[in-house]
Amino acid sequence: MQQDTESPLRAPAGAGGLLRQPKAVWATAGASVVAFMGIGLVDPILPSIASGLNATAGQVSLLFTSYFLITAFAMLVTGFVSSRIGGRKTLLLGLALVVVFAGLSGTSDTVGQLVGYRAGWGLGNALFVSTALAVIVGAAAGGSAAAILLYESALGLGMACGPLLGALLGDASWRYPFFGTAALMAVGFLCITAFLKEQPRPARKTSLLDPIRALGHGGLASAAVSAFFYNYTFFTVLAFTPFVLDMTPYKSGAVFFAWGVLLAVFSVVVAPRLQGRFGSLKVLGGSLVLLAADVAVLGYGDHVTAVVCTILSGAFIGVNNTVYTELALGVSDAPRPVASAGYNFVRWFAAAAAPFFAPKIEEWTDVHIPFVVAAVTAALGALVVVVRREALTLPHSRIRSSGGTPTAEELAPAHATEDGVAVFAN
Repeated sequence: MQQDTESPLRAPAGAGGLLRQPKAVWATAGASVVAFMGIGLVDPILPSIASGLNATAGQVSLLFTSYFLITAFAMLVTGFVSSRIGGRKTLLLGLALVVVFAGLSGTSDTVGQLVGYRAGWGLGNALFVSTALAVIVGAAAGGSAAAILLYESALGLGMACGPLLGALLGDASWRYPFFGTAALMAVGFLCITAFLKEQPRPARKTSLLDPIRALGHGGLASAAVSAFFYNYTFFTVLAFTPFVLDMTPYKSGAVFFAWGVLLAVFSVVVAPRLQGRFGSLKVLGGSLVLLAADVAVLGYGDHVTAVVCTILSGAFIGVNNTVYTELALGVSDAPRPVASAGYNFVRWFAAAAAPFFAPKIEEWTDVHIPFVVAAVTAALGALVVVVRREALTLPHSRIRSSGGTPTAEELAPAHATEDGVAVFAN
């Protein structure tokens, strides 16, 4: 595979272009920060939730399982909804669901209630983040590059600050982070209502089955399968490690804040440079192998080693997220919103599975084996990349061959279905 050139998707934007944005853009970006914060918010307080609700680690980890299982299925729905009711209404619907279910989460009396409310939260978050970038690009001033950078900055800031907010509020009560998120999202709802006008709707409505049909392409299916294995590793770290570290909310929040900072920096800054020098597939394969080694050491190291490896995993996760996103969006000839939805539909099932199986595996064996399994799944992700490297080679897509900055129409769908995970997606 030829080395990748620097993608125009990541063309540098001047500070003026980034900061001189309409109020609608800032309202959407601010709400995006809070939406991404919700993913890692519960990390530092998982042990506190378990204690407060007399639940086991496995039961509490279902907070992630229910959230991402709904997110996976929502990938088939978000494009269907937004192509029919428009971006603004989709954002407001998602925000309203988050406000309601985040608030209800804080009132839970049993772990079953909390798991159910997190599922509703996941649906709202998927509707919001799947549409946010399309809206930002459509409303932004100063070109699409500034809008993309603003969105990626919001993603990184949210992923880094979520655990910190969870620790600060959760030190007093595990319920407060949920109420805090509901309040912040309610402010976002009011800001978007006041400042954002309705955006133009897509010319073609998206079918519920379009993302499934797109997975018939060998390259996209290979990217999705590899990302499935990788996401199992990712969410073993995110959902299971807090129980292994067994730290106070403040200390755990600090660990995952540092993890989030590395994730953001390596996703936005480091990964594109590595891709330009070595090529996407070499970078992805190498990063997955390093992640596998890091997770294996995390499982067998002492407490200090586990903390260091947890933080360090953020760097590899940031690189992987960026490369997987570009592969998913460019490897097939399917429309980008459809390809991305199909890819995310597959990979988020692993995000739902890991929080459920990791504690179960510990119960059946010991605390080391869940990390061994996570190391193996990362290695399997790398193996898929090696075996399917020809299918995964990016064609001369519109973005890479145009030689110029892509239009909003080209860019918006490409990222519009990236969750947050997309989380985590970029």
